[in-house]
Amino acid sequence: MLANETDKHWKIGYVSGSFDLFHIGHLRLLQRAKSRCDFLIAGVLTDELIFKHKGKVPVIPLNERMEIIESIKYVDKVDITTPDIIPKIEAWKKLKFDVMFTGDDHVGELYEEKILNGVGVDLIFFPYTKERSTTGIRKELAK
Repeated sequence: MLANETDKHWKIGYVSGSFDLFHIGHLRLLQRAKSRCDFLIAGVLTDELIFKHKGKVPVIPLNERMEIIESIKYVDKVDITTPDIIPKIEAWKKLKFDVMFTGDDHVGELYEEKILNGVGVDLIFFPYTKERSTTGIRKELAK
């Protein structure tokens, strides 16, 4: 469900990402997610998962990315997203969140939406920040 289609507020929210080269898009995602739940858990992908899914080694190592996310006032808890936490239903089994937030660039991609909905988890898509991305930053730095 797109974020503008509901004004519902949840108790426990979950968002996951690489959060490499932390930028305004990451901050806006966390800010928007926290505005829709009482307690926000951020799952930070391991270096191994980032390489597996994106084919790139993160610039910022996992321990530093976790420290950055822990320092963000919108985040109440940080969790490591390891290979056994993919698929997202495994994250739910561990963390018991009510809602999962992600960017609308993933609409139609998350095959787990029906599975999560089946255990009572809503999936909310926020607008993707098109003007800034980790991939874009990497390209700018490579010039």
